[in-house]
Amino acid sequence: MDSLEIVRKFYDETVNYEWERLDRHKVEFELSKRYINRYIKPNDVVLDLGGGPGKYSLYLSQQGCDVTLADLSQKNIDFALNKAKELSLPLNGVCVDGRDLSSIDDGQFDHILCMGPMYHLKNENDRVKLIKECLKKLKPDGTIFVAFVSSYSFVWDYLIRNPQFILDDERKLQLNMMVEDVNFFGQGFTDNFFIRPKDVLPFFEQFNLNKMHLLNCESFLYLREAELLRQSPEVVSAWIDFAEQVCEREDMLSFAEHIMYIAKKIEGSIP
Repeated sequence: MDSLEIVRKFYDETVNYEWERLDRHKVEFELSKRYINRYIKPNDVVLDLGGGPGKYSLYLSQQGCDVTLADLSQKNIDFALNKAKELSLPLNGVCVDGRDLSSIDDGQFDHILCMGPMYHLKNENDRVKLIKECLKKLKPDGTIFVAFVSSYSFVWDYLIRNPQFILDDERKLQLNMMVEDVNFFGQGFTDNFFIRPKDVLPFFEQFNLNKMHLLNCESFLYLREAELLRQSPEVVSAWIDFAEQVCEREDMLSFAEHIMYIAKKIEGSIP
């Protein structure tokens, strides 16, 4: 089975788990929404590429946006469309591989969320192809939001979930990638690409984009998130307010599970 089919199969089999993931990781969801809300307004046309079961798609539809959810997994799309029907929300859905968006008209979107596909593309050429496809679909001066999984992410995950993983030979090989300080492709929650935080901005230098933000989607809260979410909503909100103030600091990027790059397409540019 090739990598694409491995990833498709994983998401086909974990629809409910993915739907609930952003409830378990509320900090990532709330911080990301705050940045999304700075730019995406009611009546804007949005492509949520790789949006899974549609957590962000449905949120934006509730805000009055015209949203298309595009995903590799038809089961995720069906789930999202059913949720939209339950909530009486409009939502479009299309099953695609993000490296080929030819079935979608060019230049029609005010904003594109690409908060998933970069987690799984092993080859640099495929990552470049994906961004070029997004830029074709984006209007001039449109906004793109691109998320990555940090090369340090599974280190924090192992430390939280089971510190004994460091005694497992296979896990130790993965942990050693932090020591070697390299980007790598390997087994995470499925086939995953892990990027060093310092390599995100250089990757985007080849595109006609005006960078606005590079942020740690968990800020400094990930290692204590489970304990934090047991606090009152008032306490949780206050910590997220604080975390938002520092999440773009360069020294915070190494604490990230997810890193998000936000930029505007330069008006008049050709992808």
